[in-house]
Amino acid sequence: MKYPLETIRHSFAHILAMAVLELYSDAKLGMGPAIENGFYYDFDFGEVKIVTENRKPKTEKPQLKTQNLTAESLPKIEAKMRELIAKNLKFTKKEISVEEAKEIFANQPYKLELIDELQNNKESIIIYTTANCQLPTINYFVDLCKGPHIDSTKDLNPEGFKLTKLAGAYWKGDEKNHQLQRIYGIAFETKKELDGYLKLLEEAEKRDHRKIGRELELFMFSEDVGPGLPLWLPKGMIIREELERLAKKEEERESYVRVWTPHIARAKLYEMSGHIPYYSQEMYPAMKAEDGDYYLKPMNCPHHYMVYKHKPRSYRDLPMRIAEYGTVYRYEKSGELLGLFRPRGFTQNDAHIFCSKEQIKEEFLKVMNMHVRYYKLFGIKDFYMRLSLGDPKNKEKFIDNEEMWRHSEKVLKEAMKESGLPYRIGVGEAAFYGPKVDFQIKNVVGKEYSSSTNQLDFSAGSRFNLTFTNKDAKEETAFVIHRSPLGSHERFIAFLIEHYAGAFPFWLAPIQTVILPVNDKKQTIKYSVSVADKLKENNIRVVFDDRNESVGKKIREAELQKIPYILVIGDQEVKSKTVSVRERGRGDIGGLKLDKLLLKLLKLLEVVK
Repeated sequence: MKYPLETIRHSFAHILAMAVLELYSDAKLGMGPAIENGFYYDFDFGEVKIVTENRKPKTEKPQLKTQNLTAESLPKIEAKMRELIAKNLKFTKKEISVEEAKEIFANQPYKLELIDELQNNKESIIIYTTANCQLPTINYFVDLCKGPHIDSTKDLNPEGFKLTKLAGAYWKGDEKNHQLQRIYGIAFETKKELDGYLKLLEEAEKRDHRKIGRELELFMFSEDVGPGLPLWLPKGMIIREELERLAKKEEERESYVRVWTPHIARAKLYEMSGHIPYYSQEMYPAMKAEDGDYYLKPMNCPHHYMVYKHKPRSYRDLPMRIAEYGTVYRYEKSGELLGLFRPRGFTQNDAHIFCSKEQIKEEFLKVMNMHVRYYKLFGIKDFYMRLSLGDPKNKEKFIDNEEMWRHSEKVLKEAMKESGLPYRIGVGEAAFYGPKVDFQIKNVVGKEYSSSTNQLDFSAGSRFNLTFTNKDAKEETAFVIHRSPLGSHERFIAFLIEHYAGAFPFWLAPIQTVILPVNDKKQTIKYSVSVADKLKENNIRVVFDDRNESVGKKIREAELQKIPYILVIGDQEVKSKTVSVRERGRGDIGGLKLDKLLLKLLKLLEVVK
């Protein structure tokens, strides 16, 4: 029988737990679901006694220490899993009473907590036993689980899985709870698929933005500053500014107006916006001041609403497109921080479009087309959009305004079809105030990211009194489109670092050229300086490396820094008024006259004009 991969992976998670209990009988079980490409299981290994050889049995108490696995433990657990798989263990589902469940899991505190929750929610208590098909009392394992699972371990490929890493994980993802140890694994139907994915993981590790960011000196984190709060180094700042320059050009073409808003605001603003009642757990705590509480802003939108309503608006003002590279702060849980992909402070390529009901479709199409222009420039070909709709049955999660939902969703569906771009529909995934379109992009190793969210908000207009006078001189409420095509600097640059493996296109590279004089002769240095000056005059970023090191060493270092063009100058180049050029990815391409080289480099910059 052929099973869905999710079922196979979930079953591997149970075998993992079973193997761990056979090797570490005192371990306490957390949860073990299937995830994308694999599975995990959380364990609490508690405290174990340390007995020294010379300890006197009755006079010296044994020491206790927390037992944690290491990476060296994984092969032993893998071997035990394969041993269990070979025994043709059968998975059996059974519904039991709360009393039976508490008796079975009497020594498993995390399972007892889950049982209490199921009881409070009046949900069924379901267990799966895993046991030897011939001898049910041997290799017996039971877990609290709704399934589904395979029938027997004979349906699992013992060569189709691998345990990959260990990590800390708070119970139920809450940092106030005890920290457990999580074992991750990957699983596929065949060894060939597994090996292919392992190669992708190896490539992904090489492209990890945190590793490359350190090597290229783009950004850093400091415990003294605080976790999740990146510091941008000079070369990383160049990338940020180039992206911002690009966005400003694009937005100027689309008649956006730019504003700046402060990093904090009174509690009153975030109460009006709904952040304090519905989003406070993701916000930094209030700052007490003599005139009330202030908060670091988690989003730019309420600030932009104030800009819009600072004076009366007419239909002639619409659509009004207000843009800002606004820095926001969100208190992400420490266990969920992930370099630049998930920081606590980040700067968004943000804008809010205030428009009439009739202008929604056209504005949404313009936003989607802007995304496509960016993706084409960056060479991002694998992407699609996710149109998230509301759920009319869920009155608690979504604003109860059937007419507005019907109209908004109709308009966005029409916009999707007219765009000709690939998209999927997700029911019940909308924001509470309106439908949205998420752009999902994949990097070169197939990892998918949500690059930006574009939302249609039919609620903000009434909550903030965002009105305009229409052609009939009557007051009308504006719709708001939230859009951020490049997302945040942090997240998008992290994606680009991994997408390019640090080898940025010429226009975006922090250092575009490096000049390496072969010797320290006066004429060599003088000519090298003149070449550097000529490049700088044409806004090409250049480094002049006249260190007392061999040219070979300086070339190797420049290549490790992924600099697009290495320009070597010696006696021959001085005499012929040329430069010897090494191009990233091609190596030595020979000597070029300076004017010809300059034309070549300037042409590479035309892509962002």
